[in-house]
Formats: sequence, structure tokens, C-alpha cells
Amino acid sequence: MDMLVEDLDKEMQQMGVDESEAQKEYEAFMEDSKTKRTADAKAIADKEGHKADLEVELQKDGVEHKSTVKKGMEKALQIRDLHLECDWLTSNHEARKEARTGEIESLKNAKAILSGADYALVQSRVSITRRLRGGA
Repeated sequence: MDMLVEDLDKEMQQMGVDESEAQKEYEAFMEDSKTKRTADAKAIADKEGHKADLEVELQKDGVEHKSTVKKGMEKALQIRDLHLECDWLTSNHEARKEARTGEIESLKNAKAILSGADYALVQSRVSITRRLRGGA
């Protein structure tokens, strides 16, 4: 019986030691968990702040993108209009050159007439020459 009592005492001591070790491990685990939860909460707050900053930047970039696309389209329209104008000028260059030459000739004749010269014969020769060449 004494052996049973001694075995029981040894078991009780062992259980006491095991329980105190388990309690220490539990307390250390809870402390580590608390530290980890605090660090995780801080990381979440930092990431949410960074996410908010990125969302604001994304929205700003979206507005800038729309503005840039609009300006690009306006430039494309301006270039198209200039191109059409240049095409018209190029295609009508000869006609405008002839008209300008005719206007200059008419102004010279008018100036000469006002100065007292008689270009009636010269003018009729030019008209006859143009008719023979097939001009107007």
C-alpha cells in the first residue's frame, strides 16, 4: 500500500509539474498570439491606408487619361483639317496662280491707263492670243 501511495504521490507531482509547464506554454502562446494580432492589425491598417491612396491615385489617373485622350483627339482633328486645307491649296494652286497673274496684269493695265497709256490694242492682242491657244 505504501507503494501505491508513493506511486500516487509521484503521479500527482508529475501531473503538477506537467500542468504548470502546460500553463506556462499556454501563457507564452497567448502572449505570442496577442503580439501577432497587434502586428496583424497594424499591417491591415497600413495596407488599408495604402489601398486608399492607390484608389485616389487611380481615380486621378483615370481623369488625366480621359483628358489626354480628349486632347489627342482634338489634335487629330486639327491635323486632319490642316491636311484637308493643304490638299485644297495644292490642288487649286495652278488655278489660283493663273487668277493672280491675271489680276496683276489687270492692275498693271489699269495703272497704265490711269497714267495715260493706251492699251486697247495690246489687250485685244492678248485676248486673240488666248482664244487661239484655247484659253478663256
